[in-house]
Amino acid sequence: MKGGNRDITETEAGVEKNVINMQQPHWEKVFGSTCSRFGDEPSYPARKAAAILEKEGKNKILELGCGQGRDTCFFVSKGFHIYSLDYTEGGLKTVEEKVRNMGLSDSIVTLKHDVRNPLPFENETFDACYSHMLYCMALTTSELEFLTSEIKRVLKPGGLNIYTARHTGDAQYKTGIHRGEDLYEIAGGFIVHFFSREKVERLAKGYKGLEVEEFEEGELPRKLYLVMMQK
Repeated sequence: MKGGNRDITETEAGVEKNVINMQQPHWEKVFGSTCSRFGDEPSYPARKAAAILEKEGKNKILELGCGQGRDTCFFVSKGFHIYSLDYTEGGLKTVEEKVRNMGLSDSIVTLKHDVRNPLPFENETFDACYSHMLYCMALTTSELEFLTSEIKRVLKPGGLNIYTARHTGDAQYKTGIHRGEDLYEIAGGFIVHFFSREKVERLAKGYKGLEVEEFEEGELPRKLYLVMMQK
């Protein structure tokens, strides 16, 4: 296990870090009000990722920002062994209960973790890393670069990093309160980091085989990138 903490109070130009740091208790409150904030059906990127991972024989998966587990439960039902991380107690408890009710608790490890800190795993531990809308949470560009390097560190050679993020073509881009960079506090008090294609390419440095797909989800609808790249 790899220890140590990254300084998450560092000042970055134009970024309101004190406001960003309040997102964790905000999400705790949101998840405390319902057990299925985003529904129970697996997302499109989860279904696509599962098909790719099954085809390539990849089974040990790291999921970052699992939330309340709509994708987690799907991966477990498909036979993957999942390490699911989130920084909310409420989200993780919901995930554990859902998987326990499925009778598949042996297929999952849950851990409370803030991705602004080093991932608590040894080098070359996972076949793939999956995250749905974790990248577009209240994370600065430098924090995203750090996270992406950490994911690469814990992936096995040839491992996949699959993530999604809302992009600058989204209807809510530049709405609400600007919190620095391309971070905006939109309706509901959620801070979203909207991605440009240039940001995707910047974060892909050191990886190979970058693939980017645009898709839509939910109300508005939200417009997102589905990004896949290989170590």
